[in-house]
Amino acid sequence: MDILKRFFPFSFKATELSAFIISLIIYIVIDVVCGFVIGLLAALPIVGVIFGLLGSLVGLYALIGIVLSILVFVKVLK
Repeated sequence: MDILKRFFPFSFKATELSAFIISLIIYIVIDVVCGFVIGLLAALPIVGVIFGLLGSLVGLYALIGIVLSILVFVKVLK
């Protein structure tokens, strides 16, 4: 659990409604901004594959962060 707390610090602060909404907004903004930037960089012919993989990892990070936030908010994880 300590490893998850290091990689997803905003998720484990979502114990109240306001902190939960803030953590969701943070993960959504991270996903949208990085997705837009990486989407532009993925059009480059040489490094497009690398940026495409990086975009997938950022999307996966945001998804896991949102799921962990929900689990902490409903008190399944502590």
